[in-house]
Amino acid sequence: MKVLMISDVYFPRVNGVSTSMQTFRRELAALGVDVTLAVPDYGKTLDDEENIVRIPSSRVLLDPEDRMMSYGAARKIAKSLPERDYDLIHIQTPFVAHYAGCSISRDLGVPCVTTYHTYFEEYFHHYIPFLPAAWLKSAARRFSRMQCDAVNAIVVPSNAMAKTLQDYGVRMETHIIPTGIPEEMFAVGNAEGFRKEQGIGENRKILLFVGRVAFEKNIGFLIRAARIAKNEVPELLLLIAGEGPAEESLKRFTSQTGMEGHVSFIGYLDRKDRLKDCYAAADAFVFASRTETQGLVLLEAMAAAKPVISTAYMGTRDILTEESGAIVPAEDEKEFAAAMVRVLQDEELRMDMSGKSLRHAKSWRSGVMAEKMARLYEGLAGRIQTLPDLE
Repeated sequence: MKVLMISDVYFPRVNGVSTSMQTFRRELAALGVDVTLAVPDYGKTLDDEENIVRIPSSRVLLDPEDRMMSYGAARKIAKSLPERDYDLIHIQTPFVAHYAGCSISRDLGVPCVTTYHTYFEEYFHHYIPFLPAAWLKSAARRFSRMQCDAVNAIVVPSNAMAKTLQDYGVRMETHIIPTGIPEEMFAVGNAEGFRKEQGIGENRKILLFVGRVAFEKNIGFLIRAARIAKNEVPELLLLIAGEGPAEESLKRFTSQTGMEGHVSFIGYLDRKDRLKDCYAAADAFVFASRTETQGLVLLEAMAAAKPVISTAYMGTRDILTEESGAIVPAEDEKEFAAAMVRVLQDEELRMDMSGKSLRHAKSWRSGVMAEKMARLYEGLAGRIQTLPDLE
């Protein structure tokens, strides 16, 4: 089977969508599914793997991290590639990629599936603050409903996202297929080497956040909770691993709250080695985002056998079950801080949570999720294409 996967984002832009695409592509290849990626050109020379096609793109106003693909170039991709015998088109993002993907699907007469990765209802107001939040939420719901009605099937990473689309009025068949954890993420990192590299003393108790440093990730809440917790654990250090538009604002907030010696922004870490070393060095992983459609970093932390302290909203509820061994406080600074103190001060508790985390992560292996996706592809491939003409 041959699949064309099209997206408005991919590496070197680091986020959950890029990671999901890379993970599924590699696992699907092992199952005999040949996936070609059509993704933006970021204006950099990249050592891309085979069958990754870069589409001409331009900068996005108000969002320097992303690129806007040329619709015309993206639509012509089916004609520009050496082989056009795709069995299915898989759209990963709702912007140019959605409309180009639907157009290519009609041109080739093959089914089209989309993965709904992002909870836009709680996302837009962070980046378009000059418009009323209520209007943006309503627009996001209408936008999502229209796009979901234009494809043959929808993939979502969690029960919560499936319920959200149902509440929007989406009636297209929806399949819950999360992104799994690749085997290499279960490897043990070099904790001692990472602490030495970062100049972190052996006595420091490390709380770790990994992810895009963005406003919707609720990192400010973690800093406020850590500020309370350090009164009982003065050696506490909160590491923020990642990059994003909220970084400078959060650094100022850290300074204003007197947390300079207890919060460290260490930037993006390569997933092949340095990220695993960082996970290994941490005493616990902390998370408080309210907008995750899955929360892949929670599983990564668990694969590294790390205790997890996290609030449970949207997709993270599917991960933070009783079997996960995580502590799930309410979104209350004092309650969250108390959980931080409890985990950092109780080595026996950390060991127990560590074992439960690892066992839970093993049930989310990426090969299992790829098999579910391959079965969906096979079921759709024989269908007659009936997408409406949206042009």
